[in-house]
Amino acid sequence: MLYAVGDIHGELEKLEELLDELPLREGDRLVFLGDYVDRGPDSFGVVERLIRLQRQWPCVFLLGNHESMFLDFLGWTDDAYFGGDAFLMNGGDRTLATYGYFDRDKPDRESFRIPKTHEDFLLGCKLHHSEGDYLFVHAGLGRSLLAHDDVDFALRKARSEDLLWDRTSADLPHRLGVTVVYGHTPSEDFQVRWNAPFSIGIDTGAVYGGPLTAIRLPDETLFQV
Repeated sequence: MLYAVGDIHGELEKLEELLDELPLREGDRLVFLGDYVDRGPDSFGVVERLIRLQRQWPCVFLLGNHESMFLDFLGWTDDAYFGGDAFLMNGGDRTLATYGYFDRDKPDRESFRIPKTHEDFLLGCKLHHSEGDYLFVHAGLGRSLLAHDDVDFALRKARSEDLLWDRTSADLPHRLGVTVVYGHTPSEDFQVRWNAPFSIGIDTGAVYGGPLTAIRLPDETLFQV
C-alpha cells in the first residue's frame, strides 16, 4: 500500500504519533507532500526523523514552498528555490532557532550551515511524483494545464511556482486521468478536501491546531492524529 502524508511544519510529536498509527507492512511506501519545516516547534527534529525513516521504509519526499524558501535563504540556486527573502516572515525564524542559528556569536546567513545530512535531504526533494492512478504535488499544477489529457505532458510544462504555491487549481475538475493528491492549502475547518475523482487535499492544518493526516491508497483510508 501507499501512504501519503500532509504538511508537517515542525510538528514532530504529531509526526511520531502518526507514524505509530500507520499499519505499515513489508512492501508499503510513503510519499510526503512537503512543508516539513517552519512555523512549528521542531523543524530540525522533523527532518532528522524523516532521514531515519527513509532508512526503514521506501519514501518519496516532495519539495514544499517552505523548503524552497529555506534553500534559497541558505544560498542554493535552482529554478525551484526562491522566496528566501520571505523565509523569516513565513515561520523561518522558528526553523532557524531549532538549528541554533540565533545561538551563534554572529548569526548571519553567509556563515550559517545546516548538517550535511539535512542539506542532502532537502536538496533531494522532488517537485512531483506519479504512481498508479495518483499524482502527488505539494500545491497544484496551474489552471492552464487542467485541460490536458496527458499527465506526463502536463508535468513537463508545469512551472515550479505553481507546483509549490498555487492555491487556485487543485480543487478544479481536470482531464489528466489521475487523482491529484496535494497539501499546502488547508480548509477552514481543517478537514480533508475531497473532490473525487479529481483531487484530494490532505493538509489539515496540523501546525494551526488541526490534525496531521495520512491517506492510504488506493483504498483512500484516512489516518489522523
